[in-house]
Amino acid sequence: MSEETYFKFSNKVLLVPMIAVLLIWTVFWVEIRFQINLNQYGIFPRSLKGLRGVLFSPFLHGSIEHLYNNTIPLAILTASLVYFYRSISSKVLLWGVLLSGLLTWIIGRPSYHIGASGLIYVLASFIFFKGIFTKHYRLVALSLVVVFIYGSLLWFIFPLQEDISWEGHLSGFITGLLLALLLKAKIPLVKKYAWELENYNEEEDEFLKQFDEHGNFIESKDEVLESEEKPFKITYHFRENKTKGNQK
Repeated sequence: MSEETYFKFSNKVLLVPMIAVLLIWTVFWVEIRFQINLNQYGIFPRSLKGLRGVLFSPFLHGSIEHLYNNTIPLAILTASLVYFYRSISSKVLLWGVLLSGLLTWIIGRPSYHIGASGLIYVLASFIFFKGIFTKHYRLVALSLVVVFIYGSLLWFIFPLQEDISWEGHLSGFITGLLLALLLKAKIPLVKKYAWELENYNEEEDEFLKQFDEHGNFIESKDEVLESEEKPFKITYHFRENKTKGNQK
């Protein structure tokens, strides 16, 4: 697979993030519009009823600030996932939600855990580690961009604040790493030039033969003889002047 085929824009790059953002905002609007609280549909650890939160918790948010803080990272990371790893993007999203939710259900504190931040940590962790593992220069560059923009997220996988579900963040981070290790993506082969091959021999390179050990250009004897022996022809064009001057 060539790079031109692999790194190709499609409507899914915009459609999937738009749907994700629209869903979480619609759920929040329903809660505000009808004055209801859906937090009980979040993840409640080690409770059979709390397992339903594995599916529903990413769409629930406790405040407009909580929702806003998750909107932009969710949109950017989802678009990046679909563009750079479109062949496995659906698997990453599906397994990311399920595994991170289940892990939160196992290790979390006895409280309702809600929000899309767990999925955001899945995406950030997966994109970072997958790019490093593939060693493809474009995907490694994407990993570095993720670190530069969202590197501070790493601090929130630790119990720094009681009102933040660090268990959900940690679960998402671990899930992203596992998916990066287990899911195989078809990565385009990087074009290699002759001098990058293992069996490359400088002495057989026709281009390098034109230079000496100091880097000076050496004109081959064949080219000198060819330029000297090449015949040339000179053609003269004579044009008669038909204009007659006045005689006095």
